[in-house]
Amino acid sequence: MSAVVIHLICSLALLCLFRDMVGGNKSSITDFILVGLFPEFQHSIIFNFMIIFIYILAFLGNMLLIVLISGNSHLHTPMYILLSQLSVIDLMLTSTIVPKMAYNFFSGERTISWIGCGTQSFFFLMLGMSECLILTLMAYDRYVAVCNPLRYPTIMSPSFYLCMVAACWIGGSISSFIHTVYPMRFPICGTREIHHFFCEVPVLIKLSCEDTSMYQLVVVVTSIVLLVVPFSLITASYTLIFLTVLSMNSVKGRKKVLATCSSHLTIVSLFFGPNIFIYMTFTSSHSPEQDQALSVFSNILTPMLNPLIYSLRNKEVVAALSKLVGRCVVS
Repeated sequence: MSAVVIHLICSLALLCLFRDMVGGNKSSITDFILVGLFPEFQHSIIFNFMIIFIYILAFLGNMLLIVLISGNSHLHTPMYILLSQLSVIDLMLTSTIVPKMAYNFFSGERTISWIGCGTQSFFFLMLGMSECLILTLMAYDRYVAVCNPLRYPTIMSPSFYLCMVAACWIGGSISSFIHTVYPMRFPICGTREIHHFFCEVPVLIKLSCEDTSMYQLVVVVTSIVLLVVPFSLITASYTLIFLTVLSMNSVKGRKKVLATCSSHLTIVSLFFGPNIFIYMTFTSSHSPEQDQALSVFSNILTPMLNPLIYSLRNKEVVAALSKLVGRCVVS
């Protein structure tokens, strides 16, 4: 997928999400109020500027990684195709959250329409679930490459991994649709104030005047399927990889495998840790500050770190970047 197509997709998603902005200061009784990022903190403006700066870095870093992979034929392998998909997800994920947050902060208009809230929640869940599955597929790719290198071209054929990537996106979309439509049907009693800087299922549940304990159990079960099971598969894959690495005679080959795998394990830890806490514990046990801090770390800071982690630890990506910079200098 080219950078232009990716940009158009992101723009379309943002257009659907922020369509309520054009209404100016008009609001209705169905609108939600986003409190914002750490509103009670005395210097909240500093946090908001930091988040915007991190978002810009994350956007540019992931876009650069997508351009490098799509424009370099040597990087058209399953591992790098999956990495480019991860960058697409991170780019869209931050674009789903930060621009609306920045708009509300600088305009003073804290409302978000019912449709806008549902759209934001849908894209956020879809991208998060798809990232979970993509990370699992990346671990399987490394397992096959290290433990079954001779069968790697056969197992990780283009048709196979492209179908798996499509399945990750489709699975994330279906699950996200279910977990967006159902909680949005819960009646809201009293204030429609969301103590967060974006619409998310756990914080929406807190606004309902109905007993949502059964649905929270459904969320926990879904989290087991989409978080614990993939995390277990990733752990099992890397356990087998490390056992294989220990039996290698080549020190150079061992270091190369460990460098690649350590980058992926770092990203896995940054992604799964906060999300397991958020979605596998009951929302009543969370404070708004905890939810906001974990969301900033997992959904804004981590997408900025992902391109750095992979580019600094990967010689092929660094070589592609050097080649691109050389072309720009010559031009």
